[in-house]
Amino acid sequence: MEKKTKNFNSRIYLYIAAAGLVFIAGLIAYFFLTPLSKAEEVRYIYIDNDDTQDSVFAKLDPIANKAALMGFTNLVRHTDYSENIHTGRYAVNPGEGALTIFRRLRNGAQAAIRLTIPESRTMDRLASALSQKLMLDSATIADALLSEETCQHYGYDTATIAAMFVPNTYEIYWNTSLDTFLERMQREHDRFWHGAREAKAAQMQLTPAEVCTLASIIDEETANNQEKPMIAGMYLNRLAHNMPLQADPTIKFALKQFELKRIWQKLLQTDSPYNTYTNEGLPPGPIKIASIQGIDAVLNPADHDYLYMCAKEDFSGTHNFAATYQEHLKNAAKYTKALNEKGIK
Repeated sequence: MEKKTKNFNSRIYLYIAAAGLVFIAGLIAYFFLTPLSKAEEVRYIYIDNDDTQDSVFAKLDPIANKAALMGFTNLVRHTDYSENIHTGRYAVNPGEGALTIFRRLRNGAQAAIRLTIPESRTMDRLASALSQKLMLDSATIADALLSEETCQHYGYDTATIAAMFVPNTYEIYWNTSLDTFLERMQREHDRFWHGAREAKAAQMQLTPAEVCTLASIIDEETANNQEKPMIAGMYLNRLAHNMPLQADPTIKFALKQFELKRIWQKLLQTDSPYNTYTNEGLPPGPIKIASIQGIDAVLNPADHDYLYMCAKEDFSGTHNFAATYQEHLKNAAKYTKALNEKGIK
């Protein structure tokens, strides 16, 4: 009888222990395996140099299930995470529990961003656009791009540095350093130019920076990619004849008045090395980050004998071309008349 009682008691203890283990396992599953995010799509949190473990909790709070966040909080508080906070952009995927998210943040396994380099007109504007996509602040980026020392390190000066940027989309980490970012842009530039483009530029006796300079002017002349080879051919003809380019966009750049809709005669005397009415040849550098279409138009120009162009009077954004100055004057008169009729000043 005593033996039976002992066996019975042993089974009770086993049942209690098993129930306890099941309960603990349930708690673990509830707090650590319950999906952390309550959203049905991927959400991201951004951790910067100022973040602490408490601010990380705060960034997770708006998207997190409370039970799972409690589990995440307990994990963090019982580890050395506060001493190993990694900056970056981290994905919080639907269905992932607190343990998975914790490991991702603890190991610094961040998600890359897709960064598109914009066709900015100035380095200040580029810096501002990049700062909205990267952890870098705009002043840090602008200071570097306007620094002769930094530009020279990459083989440029402050006038030509825009030629280093190719306006493609790149996968990059949000917390990338400035040096790493600039080195990446230089590699992408070299990859873009290596081969056929570099060979064509050399055959035309132009450097890649000079190609970008002319391409940037063409980009500002028209948004019509089909017309760009025509404009490229016209400007290359002028260069071959030692004629000034007389490109209105360079006046806008010299004045930093990009909103100008009409270039008056008095503006043509603007004192600037970017004034292609008073200076022959190419300006010192690009007047924007040149588009790929603009670059390829310069490298593959239309073959014609046009030396002049004027915006069409229908304001279509395309141009009338002329081989003689007399023909050009007729085109210019039509455009001037259209401007006056619309009251554009």
